[in-house]
Amino acid sequence: MAETERRKSAPARAKDRRRALLDLAAASEGGFANVTGLARELNVHHTTLYRDLAELAKAGLIARDRGRFVRAAPESAVDVPYSVRSTENTPVKKALARAAAAMAADGQTVVLDSGSTMYHLAAALRERDGLSVVTNDLMVATRSAGHPTNRLHVTGGSVIDTVYTLVGPDTVAALENMHADLAFLGAEAVHDQAGVTNVNVIEVAVKQAMIAAADRVVLVADSSKFGLRSLAPVCPLSAFDAILTDDDLAAEDRGRYGPGLRIVQSNPHTSRR
Repeated sequence: MAETERRKSAPARAKDRRRALLDLAAASEGGFANVTGLARELNVHHTTLYRDLAELAKAGLIARDRGRFVRAAPESAVDVPYSVRSTENTPVKKALARAAAAMAADGQTVVLDSGSTMYHLAAALRERDGLSVVTNDLMVATRSAGHPTNRLHVTGGSVIDTVYTLVGPDTVAALENMHADLAFLGAEAVHDQAGVTNVNVIEVAVKQAMIAAADRVVLVADSSKFGLRSLAPVCPLSAFDAILTDDDLAAEDRGRYGPGLRIVQSNPHTSRR
């Protein structure tokens, strides 16, 4: 009986522990939270949670003070389901997608990262002919499929639940055996010093393989992602030949992101000074 109970209460995985810590911090409503009781609930030693807190603090997601902690980053720094992402900043993402698509030429091989911005880019790329489109995102693949002249290549791999992204050794191996003219990457967090970082560690190797496979690499991310740091480093900003974002990025911050930064007007009917 005791053995059965131990099996039922297996220690929580690192990702689940860190989500629980962030949820606890969010529930503290501005006050400092602590790990009392959470270690028992997750069936881990309290020192394990302290190591998780150290990683979250290093990523800029929490602030710590003598064992207590409070959330220090917005919700956008935490991985969220595709159904939520797909409804956020849609006009901006479509404008960025159109600008990114204009960088591709007929007949090229392009790699599309995962995410809702890439979904809109897949739609915009349907205006091109003779493309070979490579992606690890099942929603992006669905939007790319059925074009009369473009060819679709899906990497394979294991699916991350709720975000329809393929990851793992098979995904990385597929990308390592490909050459592309262009790779378009999305981002959860873009920082002038930390570069691009990601909340889901398992996606990092895939993104790095995409960068290595392409002659030119373009970051496409709306301005809400800028100035943030997440858990796992992907690459420095110098890895990109161009960085596309919208005109809501503050003018005084733009110089921090290097000469490759391109500002896309998100509302064509509005002129900004």
